[in-house]
Amino acid sequence: MFSFVYIAAFIVLITICAGIYIYKGGKLINGRRFFKLSISSFAVLIGAFLIMLVPGIAKAATPNDQSKGLGYLAAALSTGLATIGTGYAVGSVGSSALGAVSEDPKILGKTLIFVGLAEGIAIYGLIVSIMIFGRL
Repeated sequence: MFSFVYIAAFIVLITICAGIYIYKGGKLINGRRFFKLSISSFAVLIGAFLIMLVPGIAKAATPNDQSKGLGYLAAALSTGLATIGTGYAVGSVGSSALGAVSEDPKILGKTLIFVGLAEGIAIYGLIVSIMIFGRL
């Protein structure tokens, strides 16, 4: 068990040292290959941690448990996808609004309305999640 911790700490230290080396102006020969290797090793170690630390996770589910699990998944997806959409919308609308306001400062109020409408997407996702949790 502790060997996984030592391996993870070693990989983290190597990644940090490589990042500092690259930041200081050094160049790695295969920087992309190193990045892919680092990410894949993190994924394998996280999987190993989950398997070892949570041994009772793989149990048979009753039909009632399965529907609750799907409800939690639906709530997570509604909130997560809504916030991803909000981030995309606010990014594009906000940058356009900033450019428009820099040309004509009188339209600031109108641009704030558009940014607020884009942020409303996340609120709708949160409301749907709360309604799903109310049904569980």
